[in-house]
Amino acid sequence: MPNDSLPLLVALTGGIGCGKTTVLNRFRSLGVPCFIADQVAGAYYQDPTFLASILDLFGNSVFTPDGVADKAAIARIVFADPDKLSQLNSLIHPRVWDDFQHFAATHAASPYVIFESAIIYEAHLDHLVDKVVCVYLGLDERIARLIDRDHATPEQIHSRIRRQLPAEEVMQRADHVILNYEGNPRARQVQHIHSQLLAAAEKRQG
Repeated sequence: MPNDSLPLLVALTGGIGCGKTTVLNRFRSLGVPCFIADQVAGAYYQDPTFLASILDLFGNSVFTPDGVADKAAIARIVFADPDKLSQLNSLIHPRVWDDFQHFAATHAASPYVIFESAIIYEAHLDHLVDKVVCVYLGLDERIARLIDRDHATPEQIHSRIRRQLPAEEVMQRADHVILNYEGNPRARQVQHIHSQLLAAAEKRQG
């Protein structure tokens, strides 16, 4: 359960290619502290203790000759091996959550803070936050964006998407939904949800 001594904890999630970063930047422009799970986790690959765990899990094949972890090689393994993915997540997720708890505590004066991750429900983090905001975009538009952004093939993109819950299920489970279609009033949606989250934070404070 969320900790009442912290600000309201809000997860921002959505499938790959749905435009979470753009939405996150709108919340940042409103002064909301935002924690990006993937960026934080990426920094762990500079930590010798974490690298030792990666070596134990994957072996030398995922390291360059100068001892740098090859994250692309790790990704290829875990996308093909659900057990390896689960083991990698067991290394990363608890550490990320601990870092987010510290982040939230340093922003205790803020009404709410955002934890951004594409896999809130897959990682069973939804029960640790107060609210979940989903960014939704239809599959065809997401694929088109990812082909343009990542220069990936449709087959590669579908493989990545299959690792996540269907976007429609995430949308149904979330407390708030932002429809991120081109031309949709995204800023207005963010402002409306921001007002609701401020009200929820105020209500919790009593």
